[in-house]
Amino acid sequence: MAESVVLKTQKRDSRGTRSCEHLRKKGLVPAVVYGHKEANEVVALSHDELLNAVRHGARVVDLQLEKGLQKAQIRELQWDHLGKDVVHVDFKRVDVDERITVQVRVELRGIAPGVAGGGVLEQPLHTVSVECLAVAVPDSIRVNVSELQIGGSIHVRDLVLPPGAKVLDDPDDIVVQVTKLLEQAAPAAAEEAATAEPEVIGRKAAEEEEGE
Repeated sequence: MAESVVLKTQKRDSRGTRSCEHLRKKGLVPAVVYGHKEANEVVALSHDELLNAVRHGARVVDLQLEKGLQKAQIRELQWDHLGKDVVHVDFKRVDVDERITVQVRVELRGIAPGVAGGGVLEQPLHTVSVECLAVAVPDSIRVNVSELQIGGSIHVRDLVLPPGAKVLDDPDDIVVQVTKLLEQAAPAAAEEAATAEPEVIGRKAAEEEEGE
């Protein structure tokens, strides 16, 4: 579980595209805080502090608002066209005893012996949907692949989660597997197919006429 991250905010007195652009030039990100049947709050916060929290896997943070600390879930991040900078963020208020749904990264551990035997490691699921307490969001779900042979797989139902957490994905979905590498065509057969002279329509008939 990630440590609690505190993000300082400042109240926004104006909205609109021009106001938001002015904030971004100052290194701030416009944001909105909503939920729990309370009035929406429009605020701004440090772009670098927010980006650092996101890169370290923070899903729930403590926002320093005018009325004090408010625990909130990062619900939506809007990025620029290069996917480099955050241009807007939505926060949803949560309580410490509230259960929320988040996407959690799947982290593979170990080396699959099936790969050394000529297999290919495939990971169809890189994240899974997890329901857990807002204060107990796991950083990642670790999956040990050190016993995976060719043809072996690990499903959602096999995942080990922290106490109180539950995966919402289909239990039969494959998280990671080792598949057999397709055999290449025999070299002789491939060479013959590549060098075979294509039959020209009418050639056979012309040769027969010449032989008459």
